[in-house]
Amino acid sequence: MMASPLPPFTVRRGQPELVVPAAPTPREVKALSDLDDGEGMRFYSSGIHLYRGSPAKAGQDPARVVREALARALVPYYPIAGRLREEAGRKLVVDCGAQGVLFAEADADLTADDFGDVQSPPFPCFEQFILESTTVAGVEPVLDRPLLYIQVTRLKCGGFIFGQRICHCIVDAPGAMQFEKAVCELACGADAPSVAPAWGRELFMARRPPRPSYPHLEYREPAGGNATDRMMRTPPGDMARAPFAFGPSEIAGLRQRAPPHLRATCSRFELVAACIWRSRAAALEYAPDEEVRLSFIVNARGRAGVPLPPGFYGNAFAYSVAATTAGELCGGGLGYALELVKKAKAAVTYDYLQSVADLMVQEGRPLFALSRTYIVSDISHAGFKSIDFGWGETVYGGPAKGGEGPLPGVTNYFSRAKNGKGEECIMVPICLPKDAMDKFQLEVDGLTLRSSS
Repeated sequence: MMASPLPPFTVRRGQPELVVPAAPTPREVKALSDLDDGEGMRFYSSGIHLYRGSPAKAGQDPARVVREALARALVPYYPIAGRLREEAGRKLVVDCGAQGVLFAEADADLTADDFGDVQSPPFPCFEQFILESTTVAGVEPVLDRPLLYIQVTRLKCGGFIFGQRICHCIVDAPGAMQFEKAVCELACGADAPSVAPAWGRELFMARRPPRPSYPHLEYREPAGGNATDRMMRTPPGDMARAPFAFGPSEIAGLRQRAPPHLRATCSRFELVAACIWRSRAAALEYAPDEEVRLSFIVNARGRAGVPLPPGFYGNAFAYSVAATTAGELCGGGLGYALELVKKAKAAVTYDYLQSVADLMVQEGRPLFALSRTYIVSDISHAGFKSIDFGWGETVYGGPAKGGEGPLPGVTNYFSRAKNGKGEECIMVPICLPKDAMDKFQLEVDGLTLRSSS
């Protein structure tokens, strides 16, 4: 299901102002981890939460409620109110001087219902509801800038839109959710957040001397570079975007095509990731001997052997890679792709994360490889719907954009949504060259159609 086209509207944004911690905080310099400060983390991720009006909140200004709770949350989370600076070896540290985060309030001639049934990113006209910072030559710097930008846009129905952009160096997606939930708890009257934040970045510092112990394909460009990658060469105006929903029927079709020994053990994520990787490679018509990759984010939280303290809000994940040739991927059936996905998913251990940290220091904090690579981030369990400032559950909660980072279109979010039948599904916003989208659809249909036998 799609969002409705918005009626003509105007957003009246006030002058952004700095919000500082509501009480004194430590003045110190804190080093980020060697997972936090890689080149691929040096951008702002953006999220949007849409709320309807609540009779219980009649007369209350959501901008004031959020602003006051934000100032209180910045006391325990005081590094978020600081500024990044770069030291020798491109090492990032946080100057914790209570410099503040940037906050703006706005009003829009819209109601929450005007957005229709928006289920997945991109959020309609998201540029109007998030607070951008200055770019330099098309790149948004992260040094000596606020680490968090928030805009609260009041709607004429009494609801509002909470739009945030936060520097990925300081938090990953679960860490950002932890901070936002802290703001919510304080907005709803709590004396303190239920989860106390923990810094803990020393867990992911490089060893001395650094000794990477894995190949780390995620940071090695495949042979041939990007010369043959249509995703790298196609202008933005020649790209098409479409959401694909994988509900119970589609998952059953994929599971039916899985090898018997994998049917009971493969997750919905693994099935969908394998399906899209294979279908995408076929649609982009890579040569049979060209290497193609699936790179996906593996969260270390809750994994055995990773000694994260409760309340850790930094980056705790790795990009794991499945790699093969386009000929083997497209000719090997879904089971071949599934085997590669499961193997890559299991590869991330604490030793692997330490090896990534070592590589960051040893090789100058490189950007992850992008050529002929499809990067997946599964946010279906991130808890966006639970961000409640007192106005109730979100109408929409999730990323503002369909993909972020160095090359939108290469990165996709897997999120939860309802399909036209009201069934829970995995929603994947796909971006491909226009002439590849129909072939992609045919490939997906062929893998998800259930056999009658």
